[in-house]
Amino acid sequence: MRLAKLNSFSINIFIILMLCLACKKKIDHKSLKKQKSVMRIEKCYYGTTVDKEEVTLFKLINEGGIYVEVITFGGRVTTIKCPDLQGKMDNVVLGFDSLSQYEKKNPYFGAAVGRYVNRIANGRFSLEGEVYTLAKNNGDNSLHGGLKGFDKVVWIVEEVKETPSFVSVKLAYLSKDMEEGFPGNLQTTVTYTLNNDNSLNIHYEAITDKTTIVNLTNHSYFNLSGDCSNSILDHEVQINANKYVPVNKSLIPTGTLASVEHTPFDFRAAQLLGDVIKNNHEQIEIGDGFDHCWVLNNVSKGYRSVAKAYHSLSGRVLEVLTDQPGMQFYTGNFLDGTLPAPNGGVFNKRSGFCFETQHFPDAPNQPKFPSTTLVPGEKYRTKTTFKFSTKY
Repeated sequence: MRLAKLNSFSINIFIILMLCLACKKKIDHKSLKKQKSVMRIEKCYYGTTVDKEEVTLFKLINEGGIYVEVITFGGRVTTIKCPDLQGKMDNVVLGFDSLSQYEKKNPYFGAAVGRYVNRIANGRFSLEGEVYTLAKNNGDNSLHGGLKGFDKVVWIVEEVKETPSFVSVKLAYLSKDMEEGFPGNLQTTVTYTLNNDNSLNIHYEAITDKTTIVNLTNHSYFNLSGDCSNSILDHEVQINANKYVPVNKSLIPTGTLASVEHTPFDFRAAQLLGDVIKNNHEQIEIGDGFDHCWVLNNVSKGYRSVAKAYHSLSGRVLEVLTDQPGMQFYTGNFLDGTLPAPNGGVFNKRSGFCFETQHFPDAPNQPKFPSTTLVPGEKYRTKTTFKFSTKY
């Protein structure tokens, strides 16, 4: 009898131990499953264009919870949510909350811009003895690829990757020969990669079957406060450049490269935007703020750190790395309060700034500028990184 009780007690203990182990295994399995799903991509339907093309949204999420949203219409970055010093998550780029707004006239929020970012004087350029005429969509000039540039087309999803250290989506677009006046069938891809170090890589590639010109960038507007109703004038900016590209009243380069020394264009040491933008310098008056290309230092080194922005109240820091020779720094001078913001407000003047890594504007008409010519058999490749962090 005593032995039977002991056996019954032992059996009960054994059952309890087995249940505990099973429970532990179940918890561990859930934990492992959760851990594996942290670095991931979510995909959803975003809308249908007026031309009946379906648009998809990809949400890239890293282990720290930072996420980036990209839509196939215009290859646009619509959201970058990252934490401030207190861990509060905010969207630090300007954008809309509907496809219909992106289809209307807008200042290229978050777009992949091409075939040629920035301005081409008089909408014309010569290449191999032939003159090409482009649409004039910025006064007498061609701007950001013309009337229907890469920002207004639906890109094809070529590849989606999920790994333990990064997630990425690769978009592709074929720009046909003489589209918007540019020669050659240009096959372009843009790959957005979110890494676990809170950096967003944007990698561009292009090939052509006829000699053409190419100059691509991303046109995100940043406001590190996370609130687009705030001005960017309380941001500190640093740009590693000894020279910049002066422009005429049409914002076309004069052909010279000017020293930043003793000018408000000297951002080699960090400057508070609100202090320098008030300067009555002729170049600032022309653009009603900064809308100029800086000649980035150390271009021979290729991919390197070129600029930083810091917002002291939130503690957010944005670092830019690129292999490009130039960067257009634009302070939202033409935002005028007419476009609706997702929070119910509007996008006012200076509610965002752009760091547009690129070749110099109007380079096809400026023989002293680095060439933007792409020939058959060669591949256009360039990489830019936006890296986010915080500091006190």
